[in-house]
Amino acid sequence: MLELTMASVSAADAGATAGMMMADAPSDPGSVLRVGRDKSVCRLATPDDWLFVSRVHLEFLCGPERDWQVSWLRGSLAEPSSEVVLALAGQPAQTLPYGGTVRLPRGASGELVIRDRAAPRSVNVGFYHEAHAG
Repeated sequence: MLELTMASVSAADAGATAGMMMADAPSDPGSVLRVGRDKSVCRLATPDDWLFVSRVHLEFLCGPERDWQVSWLRGSLAEPSSEVVLALAGQPAQTLPYGGTVRLPRGASGELVIRDRAAPRSVNVGFYHEAHAG
């Protein structure tokens, strides 16, 4: 099982955090969870006017071995208006490249932060990949 939480944070609103949203999916091959502005395909949807987040920004996909990976999907722009930072518990944070994919270790927890390059706001996506046998 992969569990996600998402909060939208804006320093312009004195550090206000919009409501926390949650989603999960079983670790079955082909399971997908998406984060972005398009509510028709994203289980976790950001505010419509936060254009630094693509329609479908992050995609979590369960592979054939029941391992999860996360991809920062390329949008319509050659250069993104955001940056994505991945922090796994107990490891230094790393920048996820635009169009890049990272495998999440079994039993891992951490956070992906989508930061607007033009304003002091972010979308924080926490995750927990439940360890499983076999």
